[in-house]
Amino acid sequence: MAAKKKTATKKTTAKKAATKKVAAKKAPAKQPAAKKAPAKQPAAKKAPAKKQATGSSSAGTRERPWTLKTPPGTSEFEAFRDDTLDPPALVVRVGKTELRYHLRCIDDLHALLVAHGDWMPLGGADEQKPAPEGSVEAWGRSPKNPVGGWYGLKKGLRGRFGVYVPPVLEALGLAEVEHQPKNNRMRARGA
Repeated sequence: MAAKKKTATKKTTAKKAATKKVAAKKAPAKQPAAKKAPAKQPAAKKAPAKKQATGSSSAGTRERPWTLKTPPGTSEFEAFRDDTLDPPALVVRVGKTELRYHLRCIDDLHALLVAHGDWMPLGGADEQKPAPEGSVEAWGRSPKNPVGGWYGLKKGLRGRFGVYVPPVLEALGLAEVEHQPKNNRMRARGA
């Protein structure tokens, strides 16, 4: 009987030891007390982007086009001014497709945003689809805008004004554009 007691005691002790080892493995090791991080300094303000005049030749030419991204950041495209076309145009190249908008759209859209004074939805849509009311896209095809209708010059490719023109204004430092996956907006810089 004494032998049985010793064996049972050994088994119980072995189980307790094994349980302690498992518990020790599961419990995370205590980390030494972390030092407090120094207080964060306020971020330095970015210098405002320099405004370039619509006639600037430093970039945005056929030889040196801007390489831009659509507001959601999903597609890359090139854009440049071409004063030699009749009428002068903002040319947008997406792959091999070339879209053209009246060149004055840059100044006209900036004037609209300044007058609007707040964020305005982009609402990009193809020519065949309706544009959301109150959006940049709707304004770009409205009979009430300064050109009295479409800013797009190529029939069948006149839409997408709210997709390709806002990044140009942003590159020129004339506007701020949101870069969310959907429902982006823009406003005049400093508004």
